[in-house]
Amino acid sequence: MKCIPLILLGCGGVGSHLLQHIVSCRSLHSKQGLWLSVVGVCDSRSLILSEDLLNNGLDDSKLLEICRIKSAGISLSKLGDLGECRVFDHMESHGNILDIASQLGKTTGLVLVDCSASSDTVEVLKQAVDLGCCVVMANKKPLTSSMEDFEKLFTYPRRIRHESTVGAGLPVIASLNRIISSGDPVNRIIGSLSGTLGYVMSEVEDGKPLSEVVRAAKSLGYTEPDPRDDLGGMDVARKALILARILGRRINMDSIQIESLYPKEMAPDLMTVEDFLGRGLSLLDKDIQERVEKAASKGNVLRYVCVIEDSRCEVGIQELPKNSALGRLRGSDNVLEVYTRCYSDQPLVIQGAGAGNDTTAAGVLADIVDLQDLFP
Repeated sequence: MKCIPLILLGCGGVGSHLLQHIVSCRSLHSKQGLWLSVVGVCDSRSLILSEDLLNNGLDDSKLLEICRIKSAGISLSKLGDLGECRVFDHMESHGNILDIASQLGKTTGLVLVDCSASSDTVEVLKQAVDLGCCVVMANKKPLTSSMEDFEKLFTYPRRIRHESTVGAGLPVIASLNRIISSGDPVNRIIGSLSGTLGYVMSEVEDGKPLSEVVRAAKSLGYTEPDPRDDLGGMDVARKALILARILGRRINMDSIQIESLYPKEMAPDLMTVEDFLGRGLSLLDKDIQERVEKAASKGNVLRYVCVIEDSRCEVGIQELPKNSALGRLRGSDNVLEVYTRCYSDQPLVIQGAGAGNDTTAAGVLADIVDLQDLFP
């Protein structure tokens, strides 16, 4: 039985779903001769480690108990006695993780799985790669840090997997890497990479006011608690930056032109969430409706997309043909069109659920399993 030891960084929605997937897939992985051994779990306050790292990970009952308390919004630091494990506070956690990386990285091997939403993990991940570890990421921030950090993480590219940073469980990164490896030049990428903004734009297309659509999206759980976190476009910009860097563009976030759906005077530091939802949103209805009607008069629709072409990398609203893959987009699906020499007239289209904790966690699990050939 091949064993892959791993430490999970971040045990929120995606991280907890990943632990549940690991437990529920035991039978499947056993038939494949594979065992995923979770030797540690870390949240923003604490780190839990197995007592016997070399021989035993945290057992499944412990993993499910961790999921239970995290779903209740409780820190791992409040976890009761689980037996056969050690608990460290946040100040000690990074040092302990690197000690384990040093111990296991070049012997049994180790995967650090970053399901956090923190920019603080990048230093640990860079050092872990140097120590022989593999890294799997759902967290976009390490890959959208400085170009120096990005290149350091990819010192050993075969040890890195990050499919879930762009399209949750969709095969976006894998497809691009295959195209690049084949020598087929990528000329243009255009995609709707936010389930929230995809839903919003397809709903306003039907004539609904933007304010009504955003409030509905929030009630359905599609948006962040403050919808401006979605409407500002930064999440899409991070995904665009990752794609551009994969294509070899040496650019940073300030190279990307980002269109926000709300003006600066409605920024979080100037307007509360309640005021934004109550009166600010309604002030945006007229402009969006006029843009929808103008596009419709030309047989087009509006979509919030990222565009990567030559030196251009931008994020914002574009008018697109109604009968294109992006124009037909409805609801919260993601759609990516890739234009290359081989896919020139008819682009490669990747479409499906591109958000959600369950879908993202499934993508992370697939990335972990994909590393198995690197383990003894």
